[in-house]
Amino acid sequence: MKVREITGAIEAFAPLYLQESWDNAGMQVGDLDSEITGVLLCTDVREEVVDEAIERGANVIISHHPLLFRGLKKIVGRSYQERIVAKAIKHDITIYCAHTNMDCAMGGVNFKMAEKLGLRNVQVLAQQQGTQRKIVVFVPTEAVARVEKAMCDAGAGRLGNYDDCSYSMMGEGHYRPLDGAEPWEGKVGELHREPEVRLEVLVNKALCGRVVAAMIKAHPYEEPAFDIIALENGDKYAGLGVIGDVETQDARGFLEKVKAVFEVSSVRYSGNLNRQVSRIAMCGGAGAEFAGLAMSQGADVYITGDMKYHEFQGNEERIILADIGHYESEHYTKEIFYDIITKKNPNFAVDFAVSEQNQVKYL
Repeated sequence: MKVREITGAIEAFAPLYLQESWDNAGMQVGDLDSEITGVLLCTDVREEVVDEAIERGANVIISHHPLLFRGLKKIVGRSYQERIVAKAIKHDITIYCAHTNMDCAMGGVNFKMAEKLGLRNVQVLAQQQGTQRKIVVFVPTEAVARVEKAMCDAGAGRLGNYDDCSYSMMGEGHYRPLDGAEPWEGKVGELHREPEVRLEVLVNKALCGRVVAAMIKAHPYEEPAFDIIALENGDKYAGLGVIGDVETQDARGFLEKVKAVFEVSSVRYSGNLNRQVSRIAMCGGAGAEFAGLAMSQGADVYITGDMKYHEFQGNEERIILADIGHYESEHYTKEIFYDIITKKNPNFAVDFAVSEQNQVKYL
């Protein structure tokens, strides 16, 4: 099996276009066409992890956090990133990451957190905004099925757990071919009327180009008429954080469960623990910015990492804010990678890096 087969499976689950604009998910080092001898899974790519991969004979490292956020101007061993890149190249090791695309995907990092805590009725907390487009094209009736299939095969028409979604309405198109035209139907210089279908499909804006190209290739007209319409509605199937429900319970007992589930030695929190809680919001990694959104959606508890001192203040009676640590909130991402890869029926070892540890220590 080649590297591109498992990276393709990961990207089918968490497409790269879901990542935040500042992120650098995807291939970091290596060759997509190299044959896999073994895969090592981690949250962060550290030098110890690369050494472990070499020792195990694994030539692919898949991590949640990117090794590289910005370009390297030199590779002379001045930083751990430079040393890792040099060692990976020397030993033919591929490094790949799925970061905020995995955070934003349905079933991704935040849904894994919700699964670990047993949340029900789980929904995206901060929906991606402005990412959806509607493509409207006018197609002669006999070509509708072909054009629709081409667009859906290119990535359009997907809505949650449904695909091949479209809307159509009958109408009539008018056109007069001018000199130089080669009409599919009609004659040059004569007005032609053609029974047509108005075909509408939804698509993520990142896929618009290839969907339009597929539509034009499948369309019988020399000049297909189509519109691309930007939609303001949020995408409820993609975004950061989740919110869901648990059985009503004591707040202190719930935070104790959080400590145990996420293997946290201590929880930084604000708010009143002498209350009952049932509505839980969470965001893996650094998600302090969504605390207000969690409150607006009725959360009793908001769990994330990397909260600053002043971010805890001002809402102690409205919500319990809990910082469980950045690494601690996301380390179960490795389980998502494992499930995706092993479903490809690999004939190589897929292991969690035993050398990995949280770089932040608690005394």
